[in-house]
Amino acid sequence: MRTTFALLIAAALSGCASFNQLNNDVSTFSRWPAERKPASYTFERLPSQESRPENQQRLEDAARGPLQTAGFTAASTPTDAEYIVQLGARVDVNERSIYDDPFWWHGGLYSSRFYGPRFGRGFWHPGFGPGYYSPTYEREVALLIRDRKSGTPLYEARASNDGASPSIESLLPAMFEAALKDFPTGGVNPRKVTTEITKK
Repeated sequence: MRTTFALLIAAALSGCASFNQLNNDVSTFSRWPAERKPASYTFERLPSQESRPENQQRLEDAARGPLQTAGFTAASTPTDAEYIVQLGARVDVNERSIYDDPFWWHGGLYSSRFYGPRFGRGFWHPGFGPGYYSPTYEREVALLIRDRKSGTPLYEARASNDGASPSIESLLPAMFEAALKDFPTGGVNPRKVTTEITKK
């Protein structure tokens, strides 16, 4: 009995640990010269990003750690920077329809198209009780590194994941870490990169 209890605790702890991991789909595109090294950088904001500086500040704060891990250092002034870094993020909602259910077919097992009331986002399975579809959210961050003097794009990266929540702020550091994981090389696009969600 004690052994079984100990195994259950271990399983629960390992399950909790998995909640701190974030699985990302990462795509990178690199023109980084082999002889070039990471150096000082400054963030650049587009005019549209300047209209909501608090949002852009969150992105920049989240990206600083991963950039430092990749070998970059923040420039004391923008004119001292060797590189310019641009950041972006988005969250899209994916609404599912009851007709997306692979078991719904011509009034068969799941016949809610013709029978039974719908409740909220859900539908009614005759004889099986109600079912509900919740929307999922696709969250993505993007990063572009350019040479400051010439403006040449050198490295582009994107990291995305799906989840039941539109919240992205707590995930940003882990997503930027995934985007820079293989810097400065490219790779198979897209590829899976797992990172740890850092709790504040």
